[in-house]
Amino acid sequence: MKLLENKVVLITGASRGIGKAIAEECVHQGAKVVFTYVSSDEKARALEAELTQHGGTAKGYKSDASKFDDAQKLVDDVVAEFGTIDVLVNNAGITRDTLLMRMTEEQWDEVINTNLKSAFNLTKAVQKPMLKARSGSIINMSSVVGVKGNAGQSNYAASKAGLIGFTKSIAAELGSRNIRCNAIAPGFIETEMTEVLDQKVVQEWRNAIPLKRGGTPLDVANVTVFLASDMSAYVTGQTIHVCGGMLM
Repeated sequence: MKLLENKVVLITGASRGIGKAIAEECVHQGAKVVFTYVSSDEKARALEAELTQHGGTAKGYKSDASKFDDAQKLVDDVVAEFGTIDVLVNNAGITRDTLLMRMTEEQWDEVINTNLKSAFNLTKAVQKPMLKARSGSIINMSSVVGVKGNAGQSNYAASKAGLIGFTKSIAAELGSRNIRCNAIAPGFIETEMTEVLDQKVVQEWRNAIPLKRGGTPLDVANVTVFLASDMSAYVTGQTIHVCGGMLM
């Protein structure tokens, strides 16, 4: 039996990189995957086709997780179609990097709304079906930057640190109902976004990591599957660093 057999997994921001790898691995492990997107219908349909080509179940919903009403409607629509939601992966995230002296209010608000408020919106909405089932796993995608901070990323660091505090609080609130909440803090993960960087700089980053490589989206996806599955039934309120030892 596969680790996520028949579980309904809702993932925000699954169109590329880490989110896409999570969606692929969840389908591979038997889950029915629901993902959100905000722009291209064409790309969403292509991802649906890719995820279902070997007989899996996947469906994309156009929804902005940073908007409270959109999140509630999304959960209502998913429950109406799939019956419940077993796992929520709050993965949607953006960066608007710049030094504080140059950062605009809009750049601050945009990052906080997408990275942090979206987790509040979806977690609040998904409580209802999870409480009814007396079961569930909520996984928030934080970052090592949320643990240690980083110059030029005060908005991003604040949003990711906020997710860790949010995770611990929700774990405490919902644990008695058998609903778990954990966070993942990826380090340097190599995606299509890092391919455009100076490769000498990238190699220097790799050399500074104890495992001497950047992470892959699959590295993060594997930990996500563990936290989504019953293998982690006694794990809640934790932040798991997937960083090759960058942070110890």
